[in-house]
Amino acid sequence: MLDRLDPLVIGECVADIVRLPGEADRVHPGGSPANVAYGLARLGHDTTLLTQLGPDGHGRLIRDRLAAAGVEVRTDGATGPTPSAAVALDDQGRATYTFEVGWTLGPVVLDRVPRHVHTGSIATVVDPGAATVLAAVESLRAGATVSYDPNVRPELMGERARAVARVERCVALSDVVKASDEDLRWLHPDEEPDQVAGRWLAAGPALVLVTRAGEGAFALFPGGRAVAEALPVTVADTVGAGDAFMSGTLHALAAHGLLGPDARDRLHAVDRDTVADVLRHAVASAAVTVSRAGANPPGTEELQEALAHN
Repeated sequence: MLDRLDPLVIGECVADIVRLPGEADRVHPGGSPANVAYGLARLGHDTTLLTQLGPDGHGRLIRDRLAAAGVEVRTDGATGPTPSAAVALDDQGRATYTFEVGWTLGPVVLDRVPRHVHTGSIATVVDPGAATVLAAVESLRAGATVSYDPNVRPELMGERARAVARVERCVALSDVVKASDEDLRWLHPDEEPDQVAGRWLAAGPALVLVTRAGEGAFALFPGGRAVAEALPVTVADTVGAGDAFMSGTLHALAAHGLLGPDARDRLHAVDRDTVADVLRHAVASAAVTVSRAGANPPGTEELQEALAHN
């Protein structure tokens, strides 16, 4: 079994600027792929993040946080400003975002071939960098399993039909796909999330997981469907919840020996009990994250404690 995943994550870093009435701005390191990389490192995996970071205060803040968790940061050397997002929270802690993002990632020569690649979010839809990401995934997938989270940001997706085509190309390249029900409703407003997830599963992935906020999550796999309820928790905010769900998913799949190119056949034959355990880890990881401010996923001991109460 493959306990340590040692993944490559490709995607953006974003400085989340949380603004609350009557309070000073709070800046949290973020960006969906960066959050996943950080979460995996917190869970003991030697993680590399291929991204862009500016030589500004936000870039230094993000780089320092990633390094403190053990993430190896690789960039293409671009020197533009670090992307940022103004985050507004409603009275239930749910986040909405206003972005200032550029994504121009160029090719980077890697010094090792990863056994697993994760990507998603802005990095796979915003050109010209998205073309680099897709080319990298296509070239690496023969020697690595692939996971993908579209993490839809409507204001950055451009024309819907083009965005849908790009997302579904990424789905077809992936072994594991995670999306929220809100993502699926934006991409396919005339279909129920279950229908979309079923079509995505038929396109090639071994596992499609759908989060449903406070209603938990479900997963589709070749053998059927598994469901997990959300854990009872006092929500501080939902920033990074889906990313913690993703890192918890990959951590659990690695523990079951289901990631890496030699595990692809086993992953496609995964059984219901294993999928249920993966969901249990993912939901617990997300629950820890929403209980505190910002994208702050659990470490190994915190995840085990959450699981013990599940």
